[in-house]
Amino acid sequence: MEIEDLSGVGEKVAEKLRSSGFKTVESIATASIGQLKEVGLGESSAIKLINSAQENINMGFETGLDLKKKREAIGKLSTGSAELDALLGGGVETQAITELFGKYGSGKTQIAHQLAVNVQLPKKQGGLDATAIYIDTENTFRPERIIQMAEAKGLDGDDVLKKTQVARAYNSDHQIILAEKAAEIAEEHKTKVLVVDSLTSHFRAEYTGRGSLAERQQKLNRFLHLLQRSIGDLHNTAVVVTNQVMSRPDIMFGDPTAPIGGHIVGHTATFRVYLRKGKGEQRIAKLIDSPNLPDGECIFRITGDGVVD
Repeated sequence: MEIEDLSGVGEKVAEKLRSSGFKTVESIATASIGQLKEVGLGESSAIKLINSAQENINMGFETGLDLKKKREAIGKLSTGSAELDALLGGGVETQAITELFGKYGSGKTQIAHQLAVNVQLPKKQGGLDATAIYIDTENTFRPERIIQMAEAKGLDGDDVLKKTQVARAYNSDHQIILAEKAAEIAEEHKTKVLVVDSLTSHFRAEYTGRGSLAERQQKLNRFLHLLQRSIGDLHNTAVVVTNQVMSRPDIMFGDPTAPIGGHIVGHTATFRVYLRKGKGEQRIAKLIDSPNLPDGECIFRITGDGVVD
């Protein structure tokens, strides 16, 4: 169903909605009145439009059995390490946000590169036989590394790069625009993994001090929900975000490392994985939050060929 099919939506209104990121009936049905007022609609028009969209799609209750059948469509993407896959319940899950956080050198970007390669493998080899989208905020994406990892998997490096859409985000507003464009690309191409490396770097740099904290968190919340709804849920895509960390001096015992983003990221991310360095090539991954898996740890390695056991 197109948004023009909704009651009260003509060509001009449809153009306004699409330019503001509301390209589907589902996106309108889940929008708030305030968001549609920002597009230029009056309050009564916004309410009518949301009601019309909700009436045309199923947004009511369903049985647990129906939900179980829906979850059968969820895919699992291998990280390259059987140990790490087991920690994540079989691999990185589609229709979910997986957050990888840790200090520099802990392996976040390496796993992100590996997932962009592995998604193009056949399902029998742990892939999803699909394409990847990579939003790079820290200028860390390296084609040479993709080729190296692809060849180790028996894939053609240039072909893998061709099936990987990459964009460099220069600020937080640009990052949000790229996420909206990624939703369009995911529809045109068979995209099954979207990587954001890293999630909070621009938000952290642009919004400094306590006075801007609320605005930063609201914007970050909007970005995460855009990733989840418009890409993860709508296209059955795995959303993987890397995250920076900070040191908490108030922690006297244990690891003082904490991810950036506070409760907003904590509540929105489906799976949260803490990465840290081990000896040499070894890295330790710790699952600290999941809706259905127990906390646990595993050891994997990052080699010239990529992520391995």
